Amino acid sequence: MRILHLIGTGTLALLAAAPVSAGEYAVLSNGFRVHADRHETDGSLVRLYSDGGFTQMPAANISRFEQDDLATPPPAAPLEPTQAAPAPHLIAVPTDLAADAARKYSLPESFVRSVMKVESGFHPEALSPKGAIGLMQLMPQTARELGVDPKDPAQNADGGAQYLRDLLAKYEDSPDQVLLALAAYNAGPAAVEKYHGVPPYRETREYILRVLRNWDRAPKAD
Repeated sequence: MRILHLIGTGTLALLAAAPVSAGEYAVLSNGFRVHADRHETDGSLVRLYSDGGFTQMPAANISRFEQDDLATPPPAAPLEPTQAAPAPHLIAVPTDLAADAARKYSLPESFVRSVMKVESGFHPEALSPKGAIGLMQLMPQTARELGVDPKDPAQNADGGAQYLRDLLAKYEDSPDQVLLALAAYNAGPAAVEKYHGVPPYRETREYILRVLRNWDRAPKAD
């Protein structure tokens, strides 16, 4: 199966520059710190905006916000033997999961990592308003069809990469293979079939361009 990296120049008309804003950290109740450009509160939910997309989570999961130009906080008190590992895994674990899933399904690691970044901001507990779960935002029904537990980060990443591989295979004979696969991942294959191409949904077109932009900025080793 081939993956096309060359994208038609016509798609560039969809790209809108993201506003520049001060960075901050959302400090979660479990000690993790998630970087974002800004945040918005909507009732009991908080949206963390980064690179043109956002991750949504319950406000109760966030203990406070810190500006990213503050001094590094002092180290936390020693953990009891029964407590979980500290926050550094927040970045390392999702990156490893993207790499493992990409290798398993013969996809470029940077491509899987870009989708994961846009979908969830690398946050294992991300939950979309429509009910999509985890790192690569699997819907419960899709997760069941793939035979994975979407609440398990490793299985979630595996299922997302598997679904991407299946969609790329589905559109392999199209010159717009990557665009159609990403559109189907975001809006569903039925929407792609209905419009005989990328659906005219603003959310889907912005999603595709965010993935491509992050992929272009990723290392080219893979």
